[in-house]
Amino acid sequence: MKKLHLLPVGTVDARLLEWLGQSLHEKFRVPVEVLSPALDPSFTLHAERQQYHSSEILADMQRYLTRDTWRLLGVTELDLYIPILTFVFGEAQMGGSSAVVSYHRLRQDFYGLPGDMDALGNRLLVESVHELGHTLRLTHCHDYRCAMAPSHAVEWIDIKDSGFCEDCLARVLETA
Repeated sequence: MKKLHLLPVGTVDARLLEWLGQSLHEKFRVPVEVLSPALDPSFTLHAERQQYHSSEILADMQRYLTRDTWRLLGVTELDLYIPILTFVFGEAQMGGSSAVVSYHRLRQDFYGLPGDMDALGNRLLVESVHELGHTLRLTHCHDYRCAMAPSHAVEWIDIKDSGFCEDCLARVLETA
């Protein structure tokens, strides 16, 4: 059976990665495996912005794909960007095999608030499901509760569910 491979990008909290793997296993009903060693993203650092280029990370992730890979999800604590946006929570290959998510801006302490692991975990799960949804050819959804709704700010993530709405789920099942 093919697996969802989780790839640490840089230094990643092992407990958070383990929890995410279990949660994604429950959502997608596929085995999850954490890959090692971590991808070194240093070559994607934009010195002026002090951010990492997510598209370059996605491109480098391709060397981690195997015959056993259902999907490959890179997970990082680093701040990601693409040139046309100030930041991104993640990026995916539409209909492809790979996606990357960052929990840098999902942490409460990024906004000067006390840390909250429950909020961080929920946000990371929602964004991971969102990016994996793009690999399943799902576009942004108009249902604000659906994981596929756009996320322009962390507050938008907090009102989303960690699953797909009925319409998005039906589209996934049509193409399966």
